Amino acid sequence: MKRISLIAGILGFAVVGCTNGAHNDNTATNTTNKATNISAESLSTSNRKLQTIGVALGDLGNPFYNAVQKGAETEAQKIGGNIRVNAVSSGFDLNQQTNQIENFTAANTDLIILSAVDKKGVKPVIDQARLAGRVVIALDSAVDADVDAMISSNNTQAGEVACQYIADRLKGQGSVVILNGTPMDSINQRVSGCEKSLSKYPNIKLISKEQNAEGTRDGGLRVMSDLLTTFPKIDAVFATNDQSGVGADLAARQARRNEFFIVGVDGSPDATKAMEDKDGVFAATAAQNPAGMAEKAVQIGNDIIQGKKPESSKILIPVKLVTRENLSSYQGW
Repeated sequence: MKRISLIAGILGFAVVGCTNGAHNDNTATNTTNKATNISAESLSTSNRKLQTIGVALGDLGNPFYNAVQKGAETEAQKIGGNIRVNAVSSGFDLNQQTNQIENFTAANTDLIILSAVDKKGVKPVIDQARLAGRVVIALDSAVDADVDAMISSNNTQAGEVACQYIADRLKGQGSVVILNGTPMDSINQRVSGCEKSLSKYPNIKLISKEQNAEGTRDGGLRVMSDLLTTFPKIDAVFATNDQSGVGADLAARQARRNEFFIVGVDGSPDATKAMEDKDGVFAATAAQNPAGMAEKAVQIGNDIIQGKKPESSKILIPVKLVTRENLSSYQGW
């Protein structure tokens, strides 16, 4: 009997020991889950403050992106609190931009603003950043990923006002060419807006709209030179960005053709310089506001971090038509 009692006591102690061990393991698991939940909740609390901003851009050698950087820095200073702004340039390389955004995420950057160099290619790194609790705002270029906000110029409006200017100046009659560009959302929207304006004038003939000037000065020079050879008379040109328009202006000079005028999109320093030259044919541009877009991105990002979501996640910034007549009042980038 003593032996049986001793064995029962040992077994009872073992059972109690196992039960206590299992209870402790569950407690540890629950504590871990609770900590994870608290961490996730802290990412969306309204008590957070914006402290760091990462700005991933195409090329800081481009005045457009310089203006974006300055706009972000200006708005950060307005908010106050010594917000740090780190702007980086990818040289339009997807791998480089991916690495930069990964670095922003790893560094616990509060707000990431990016001008995507590849709308599809940036999706994985954007997903990773948002999963880590970063606020991500796409600027200027649309992305095929869920972001907290998308801010861009109203590119449809840009095409509309540019080509309405063309129609008005031609008094509803003439031959027009469009210098198209790399097939992307912003360019397609500008062409669509232009066609919408011109469609109201049956006596305006759109004689070319498919030629890709690639958004560059060299592309504009090449395509416009070919068009000048093909068409003995052109009345107006809509360039889907200023750089191709400046190239077209150079082609006109080389061909000694000045019977037409050019309207671009951007409001870039190169365009305003071309417009100041009375011997050229660059007459107007639908000006974007890159600094204003960046300021808006920082404002919205700061609001989101504090728990205030925008009414709409897609924000369009209006463009302004700049002509030779009002050029003196245009502040530029």
